[in-house]
Parts: sequence; structure tokens; C-alpha cells
Amino acid sequence: MYSVGLAYLLWLFSGCGWLGFHRFYLGKIPSGILWMFSGGLFGIGSIYDFLTLPRQVRTANLEKAFLSGAYRPNINGDQSLRNVTDGQTRIIAEKDSIEQVILKIAKANKGIITASDVALASNQSIEEAKKALDAMVSKGHAELRVRQSGALVYAIPDLMDSNEPLVI
Repeated sequence: MYSVGLAYLLWLFSGCGWLGFHRFYLGKIPSGILWMFSGGLFGIGSIYDFLTLPRQVRTANLEKAFLSGAYRPNINGDQSLRNVTDGQTRIIAEKDSIEQVILKIAKANKGIITASDVALASNQSIEEAKKALDAMVSKGHAELRVRQSGALVYAIPDLMDSNEPLVI
């Protein structure tokens, strides 16, 4: 883990950022070399780094954790990764079965799920996701329903919010 304090100390000892020691520390080797030969982009980059160093350290720590495979935020007790797209949290499971992915998404979406949701979360094709959802329907674990808008969705009754307006 990178330290903001140490990054600022290296920034200070590199001539207020002109030599780029802090950039080498954060793993930014190409820009560290650029800083070293251009005097921190003639001082402008050094000022920028002074103002943004805490964010740069956070970003470097997240990148390091992600690349090492140690990034596992805790979502309601599970050990899945999160991916936020379009303002919604999607669950990306590494070792979960397709059924586990379906159930986690359905739980997060109050029992309602689409093949697109499963495809996004499991890195499966929409056709594979649809087959898995249809298999759950045939086993009696899920139901195919129609929203008031006419869209087809899958419902997991055990996980549904009883206030969801659906036509059966």
C-alpha cells in the first residue's frame, strides 16, 4: 500500500516535485522520467501533483490491489467484485456458478432479473444467460413474467418485493 505521507515527502525531497521521485514511488515510471528531464513539466506538473497527490495515491492503491487480485469489496457478506454501470451496482462473480450469480442479482433487484443483467454480471452471452434462466424456470425456481410495460422478465418469488407491479 502506498502512503500519502511518503508520497508528499518524496515530492518535497525531489525539489518540490521537479525530479518526480513521488511518481516513481507510485509506479508511474514513464511520467517520472518525463518529470525528471523536464523539471516537473517546468513546474506546472509539480503543482498539479501537489494538489492531486492524495487522489493519485488512492488510484495507485486500487490499481495495485486490483492487479494483485486482492480487490474484494464486501457486499452484504459475499466476496464478489462490484462493477458500477449506469448508476446501478452489478455483481461480477469470479467463481460463482451461474445460478449463484442469478440469485445475487435477483436479490439486489428485489427478485426481478433479465438475461441482460445476468450476461453483464457473469461475462456470459445473453443466449447463455437466457438458457440458465429458462432452466431455473423449468425447475420451478423462477417464473417468466411480464412487466406492465410489456417487457419480459424473470422473477424469483422468494426474493421478490411484494409491491412490484407485474401482470401474471
